[in-house]
Amino acid sequence: MNYATQMEAARKGIVTPEMEAVARNEKVDAEYLRQSVAEGKAVIPANKNHRSLRPCGIGRGLRTKINVNLGVSKDCCDIGRELEKARLAIELQTDAIMDLSCYGKTEEFRRRLVEMSPAAVGTVPVYDAVGFCNKDLKDMSAGDFLTVVEKHARDGVDFMTIHAGINLEAAARFRKNPRLTNIVSRGGSLIFAWMELNGRENPFYEYFDDLLEICRQYDVTISLGDACRPGCLKDSTDASQIQELIVLGELTKRAWEKDVQVIIEGPGHMPLNEIAPNMLLEKKLCHGAPFYVLGPLVTDVAPGYDHITSAIGGAIAAASGADFLCYVTPAEHLRLPTLEDMKEGIMASRIAAHAADIAKGIPGARQWDDDMSEARRNLDWERMFSLALDPEKARRYRRESRPENEDSCTMCGKMCAVRNMNMVLDGSDPLQAD
Repeated sequence: MNYATQMEAARKGIVTPEMEAVARNEKVDAEYLRQSVAEGKAVIPANKNHRSLRPCGIGRGLRTKINVNLGVSKDCCDIGRELEKARLAIELQTDAIMDLSCYGKTEEFRRRLVEMSPAAVGTVPVYDAVGFCNKDLKDMSAGDFLTVVEKHARDGVDFMTIHAGINLEAAARFRKNPRLTNIVSRGGSLIFAWMELNGRENPFYEYFDDLLEICRQYDVTISLGDACRPGCLKDSTDASQIQELIVLGELTKRAWEKDVQVIIEGPGHMPLNEIAPNMLLEKKLCHGAPFYVLGPLVTDVAPGYDHITSAIGGAIAAASGADFLCYVTPAEHLRLPTLEDMKEGIMASRIAAHAADIAKGIPGARQWDDDMSEARRNLDWERMFSLALDPEKARRYRRESRPENEDSCTMCGKMCAVRNMNMVLDGSDPLQAD
């Protein structure tokens, strides 16, 4: 192998096996994909130590991807349960899984996840750092943070959220521009607290070149975290968010100089009318790097239904240029999600992603819907089930309410418009008495 990363290979004109696999799956030309990776417009997170990986592309001209968050915490520290969630996420065709573990046997869980997952695996090393180093936050050194990054890279993690954009300048901007919900990013708040306690620069920003060397060695994609993402509608598109985005654009160029792939993370909570302009702004300031959004959640008043508020925002964001959606479950803001919560969140995100792909003209996206419409016209129930995003749920609903006429459903029965039109066009009287 005469290249260190997918980006380096692409820039040398090499189409890697991972690029070939992604191109086949996405139905795009491999040379087009190679060029996108070379320019940083698409990424293929593929750590050299992730042996079970099924390569996935994120970015220009590719399907909108979705990510699922899981992991162990102090209140819910059952590794087996979280691995069960991972298996469900894979079964439901998630493209990536982020391990947000912050307590307990994080190393064991991370390694088992990487070993079993064909989906790309991501982590947030700063979550793991405090427990791993067994120190108070104030006493941690810059070297401690980088040690954890290297450990995650060695374990096979494909992409890592790194909160490098909240430097001293961005922190000063935050203090000058008060927010309703301050900093809601867990990793961002930890880095801000470390800087405040030590009076020093963000170690991920100060030692960004050292970070890049680690990522280059293992071909880890950096997901530049948005520490200042808005946590409520009132804080969206404010000075802190934009200040950090400018820094992330500068860091993106530095990463590309080392052939390290980059994803940019974004909001957050945001009114509908601000979503499309934000997508354009990110692409401009961050040079077309793939954009990864949490939602955006389009209202703050729907706890218990935030998978819906997120799917609404995600569809608009992806149709306007976002490439990667982080799922949100009904349990958002309330508790750790259950398996059922996870399924609801995954399906909502997949619907949003697919709706956006139709709008973006992604190859094959619209055909799926046309095939479903043909099956409905033909009242071909088995075909409808096979094409459904969730075949099991569709079959269950059908079983639970059987119609008198098997070619219709219990909503309309013999007055089914599709059935009647088929019969009329065939010369029959659809409502003829039995």
